Amino acid sequence: MFLLLFQASGWFPNFAIFIGRFHPVLVHLPIGFLFIAALLEIGRRAGKIGVSESAISFILFWSSVSATFACIAGYLLSLGGGYDEKLLSDHQWQGIGVAAFAWIAWLVKSDRFGDKIPFGPAFYLPAFGLATILTMTAGHDGGSLTHGEGFLTQYTPEPFRSIAGMSPIQEKVTEIKPIENVEQAVVYRDIVQPILEMRCTQCHNANKQKGDLRLDELSLMQKGGESGPAFVAGKGSESDMVKRCLLDEEDDDRMPPKGKPQLTSAQITLISWWIDQGAPAEKKVSELKISDAVKPALASLGKNSTPDLAESKSKISPVLALKVPVADEKAIEALKKAGLIVNNLSHDQNLIEVSAVNAPQFGDSQMALLIPLAEQITWLKLGGTKITNAAMKEIAKLKNLNKLHLEHTGITDAGITNLKNLPYLEYINLVDTKVTDSGLKDIAVMKGLKSVYVWKSVVTDSAIGQVRKQYPGLVIVNGFNEAEVTQFLKAGDTTAKEDILPVKEK
Repeated sequence: MFLLLFQASGWFPNFAIFIGRFHPVLVHLPIGFLFIAALLEIGRRAGKIGVSESAISFILFWSSVSATFACIAGYLLSLGGGYDEKLLSDHQWQGIGVAAFAWIAWLVKSDRFGDKIPFGPAFYLPAFGLATILTMTAGHDGGSLTHGEGFLTQYTPEPFRSIAGMSPIQEKVTEIKPIENVEQAVVYRDIVQPILEMRCTQCHNANKQKGDLRLDELSLMQKGGESGPAFVAGKGSESDMVKRCLLDEEDDDRMPPKGKPQLTSAQITLISWWIDQGAPAEKKVSELKISDAVKPALASLGKNSTPDLAESKSKISPVLALKVPVADEKAIEALKKAGLIVNNLSHDQNLIEVSAVNAPQFGDSQMALLIPLAEQITWLKLGGTKITNAAMKEIAKLKNLNKLHLEHTGITDAGITNLKNLPYLEYINLVDTKVTDSGLKDIAVMKGLKSVYVWKSVVTDSAIGQVRKQYPGLVIVNGFNEAEVTQFLKAGDTTAKEDILPVKEK
């Protein structure tokens, strides 16, 4: 009756999910109560401890109550969908069995009802035993529902694995192995699928299908889930699996969700590029069109993509040792209203990243929105926006700025000189800007600067050579150099848009 009333109201789905998410908390109560009661019962019958039957009855009562509430919460949680139906059904009936047998054990044990039930004592131990055993089987299936089939037995060691007839352990993908020959790599099998296995399939597999979506097979990705297909072949930027990776950190629709390891900008670049090329199943890298934006991400996959550059041995950035005041929430909201994404880089230090990935119209007139957060902004991405040299005076006020993206903007030498007094600035992306040799030489004197990306700018090779000789510790990237590009990618932010979408020639 109550469920029908709630369903009639518009807020039932949210209410159900709210209550349902308490299931993992509530489910531990009957487990604890039942095992305590079992140990006391064994100890009492063995004559090892002195405990009254009423005490055991009291514990059984609360195990029954908590099991009942756990069942209700579990049912509400299941309404959200995304679970293997058979596994869910097994888990559900096992949970109901725990509650039912716990109630039977309590009834025949209680002083109030026990003597009124014919042959009551005969039901006690079987009911108690079944309730206890079912907590273990239900727990096993619950772990499989949450983390995938075989979660509890995945790392069973030898010789027990062989005795049980189990297949050898399959190690979970925690990193993408370097590719011997990137050009000959099959894009889906060797690049896209490993990324998905590492970051996405834990929640989108055969046993756990959040949003009724599976990402463990290409055909099922095309089929999609509740929100439709995971991708639209030929349209990476319009594909749901790409757009969700770019949502604000606090957005409930962001994937992977907050708290889970996120895809890097290079990984999103590769997935989006694969989709743009029609999401082929068998084609190799060499068979597809490779845009300038994709070349660095592909370079990072090669075996020689982790060079022993001076930068890789450098100490942790001094800015990461700072602790600044908590950011003004109103100032953050103002940025979000302007279309900017704001992410926490460190909750302990209150450092933040601001990105205009979804705000290409952001311009000079809106730069004042950044100033109330001058201490907190550490990474700033304004690539592809409408800013000009006028904006650089405002950027110069961000005293703790560490990484700055200005690619595909109208910035020139006159604007870039404003950055010389930023003490923590280490990385600058000046791709496709109007910065010349003079501008590069101006910023090269900055003591903290580590990497500059001047690909497709007006900077000449001769000037780059001169600056490299004068400042050997400075990495200057001007084209498809696998080692240096990879190092720069590692220093990039988490929401790069121009690294995701193909660069449009201007």
